[in-house]
Amino acid sequence: MLLDDKVVIVTGAGGGLGQGIAEVCHREGARVVVADIRGAAALAVAKSLGARAMGIACDVRSDDELAALVADTVAHFGRLDGLVNNAGVNCVKPALETTASDWQQVLSVDLRASFVLSQLACRQMLAQQPAGGSIVNIATVHTHGALPASVAYDAAKWGMIGMTKSMAIELAPRGIRINAVSPGLVATQIWEDVKAAAPDPRQCEDYFYSNIPIGRAIEPVEIGEVVAFLLSDRSRALVGSNVFADGGMSSQLLSQAPFEFKPIGGD
Repeated sequence: MLLDDKVVIVTGAGGGLGQGIAEVCHREGARVVVADIRGAAALAVAKSLGARAMGIACDVRSDDELAALVADTVAHFGRLDGLVNNAGVNCVKPALETTASDWQQVLSVDLRASFVLSQLACRQMLAQQPAGGSIVNIATVHTHGALPASVAYDAAKWGMIGMTKSMAIELAPRGIRINAVSPGLVATQIWEDVKAAAPDPRQCEDYFYSNIPIGRAIEPVEIGEVVAFLLSDRSRALVGSNVFADGGMSSQLLSQAPFEFKPIGGD
């Protein structure tokens, strides 16, 4: 198994994408700490995983709770080998309507918390024997191209990529690898909310899927497969990478045209 006996923290794992990541890590042999601001949800996911899993309530905006998360993990499992910074919030508002409070909330959860927890995790990884570990930051396909009304979210996630690369080159010589995964459209409750907010949910789904080369939303466990690989020793050549797990979305230059072109050139 990819993560046999490794100890991994996954934040925001009480549901959705984080739960899918936690499930794959556990399946691959890891001892998994399911962390979420929704304590009951974290405990429920950990219970569903069974042995080798522990649920912890954690508000990532609190430095004290982040420190307790790492301390409790080490107290229970003895060490820390992997961290997945997945917890995040979104804000869909036009730039001129985004308030300072909106900006602060998104950057506090999506960027600042990931930095503080990464610091804590790295200090633990360097102090233990054997030293070392792997961190995976969950970014977004928005780090390839932006969408309107996403200024705070995009700023936070672009910042996460800068943080990933800077910390990665600094800590790689000390045995800690740091990478990012940028998912595309993932089949979570957020996607269901987007469709529900559209005038015609089916038309919304058809439009989005027509602009994803694989023609569908990505399942959370599919992102989990990528994350588990990055946490594992099999990815030891990857340092500071931003892996786009987006079904080809970021490779497509333009939205697909609602018509077919006649052949041009060739034989």
